[in-house]
Amino acid sequence: MSDDEGEEQVMVTAGERLRAAREAANMSLEDVATTTRIPTRHLSSLEAGEFAKLPAPTYSVGFARSYAAAVGLDRNEIGEQVRAEIGGTRLAPHQAEPFEPMDPKRTMPRWLILAVIAGIVAVALLVTWLNNRSLNAPDTVTEEAAPADTFAPAPAAAVPVAQQPVSITATAEAWVQIKDGATLLKEGVMTAGEKFDVPPTATAPTLTTGKAEALTIAVGTATAPQVGPSATKVRDVSLRPADLLRGPAVAVAAPSPAARPVAAPPASTATAEPMPPPTQ
Repeated sequence: MSDDEGEEQVMVTAGERLRAAREAANMSLEDVATTTRIPTRHLSSLEAGEFAKLPAPTYSVGFARSYAAAVGLDRNEIGEQVRAEIGGTRLAPHQAEPFEPMDPKRTMPRWLILAVIAGIVAVALLVTWLNNRSLNAPDTVTEEAAPADTFAPAPAAAVPVAQQPVSITATAEAWVQIKDGATLLKEGVMTAGEKFDVPPTATAPTLTTGKAEALTIAVGTATAPQVGPSATKVRDVSLRPADLLRGPAVAVAAPSPAARPVAAPPASTATAEPMPPPTQ
């Protein structure tokens, strides 16, 4: 064999060596692309020696070195051969190494990356919740510590009508007689503004007056209707709270004409007029 034939056999391009090693390893371009994360079009251009289709000489050298490592060749030797085929020179010591994809075996697993992101989000949410809770904590403690009955007073028990106090106030001079059965409680002229409270111990209090319109009778906080017609004497009007609130139809006890004596003189009809106050 001549020297020329031996030289031709030695001149095997880096791309051909890479393809031969790939085929010997029974790997496809897709398998190499998955391992090196280099697009298959760049791997195909590298095998064909079409360096013009690659991004840049430094990238081509980096791709060749990663390809060589994936198929079991010496990455430095293949890188230098590709550099020589491109026409580049060896990088000076102070120059940066050419770009080459990261080895997939040294990359962080995807599940671990997602777990780290989820942990960061969870911590951020926890910090936000704790901040909001600290801002609202004083109000919450005050509401929980304070008893429910501190803010709302207990409703007052309703007093029955029969136990309501009864008071009589004169708006003008009027003669009155107030009794509790046979017991005389008050008798005489009440002046304007004078007030009389019926004793709460009275069991059957009654009122007799000749000037009903001059009296205002209160039952608790309510004002009872007038106990009789104006300018008319009324006799033995019940001063019980319930009777007063029902009005004069029940409370007024005026004597009927049939109950008057037959022999009584005609002057007995004068009871419809105001009764003059008796002499004290």
